[in-house]
Amino acid sequence: MSETVYLKLDRISRVREKNVQLHQVGKLWCSNKELESRCGQLKILEIKADTDQRYVMSVLKVIELLSQMDESIRVSNLGEIDFVIDYQPGPGSSKWWNWAKTLFVCVTMFIGGAFAIMTFNNDACVSEIFQQMYLSVTGTEADGVTVLDVAYSIGLPLGILVFFNHFSKISFSKDPTPIEVQMRGYESEVNDTLVQNASREESGIDVS
Repeated sequence: MSETVYLKLDRISRVREKNVQLHQVGKLWCSNKELESRCGQLKILEIKADTDQRYVMSVLKVIELLSQMDESIRVSNLGEIDFVIDYQPGPGSSKWWNWAKTLFVCVTMFIGGAFAIMTFNNDACVSEIFQQMYLSVTGTEADGVTVLDVAYSIGLPLGILVFFNHFSKISFSKDPTPIEVQMRGYESEVNDTLVQNASREESGIDVS
């Protein structure tokens, strides 16, 4: 009697072990829990490299390996057709190193954003525009800082915080931030490129 195994592979999975098992790259479900456990422990890839590397595999190879393990298995794939295994050996970066990199990126973005805003203000002559607006409304020339300057200085950072949607642990909505959207889009394009390059090279993967 055949058993159906439902398989949902992730688009990309990060592993640190050289012997990659099926449960590390996706989720499985089967009414026969013993069979489900056996399928999850199935080795789908043996990595021989000692450096960071990405491997592209097809669900057809996974189905082939499952059939070799038990001919009565019927696989129903609900996930990705081609998927990426991101091999990163070792214990990974320390927590302090990750915080240091994050701080460096934040400082770089802050300085870059501040520079962009200052150059925009100078090119657009914002201060002169405010002086003309103040003169048109009040009939007198501005002497020093005006209410327009104060409102602009407060509204600019406030608008940035609202746009990026996150300030510390405070979130104005459950929507992802623009940075998260761009990062996920970049990650998706990288994965698509890896899959397309692997298809063009038509190189097989040794799982023995």
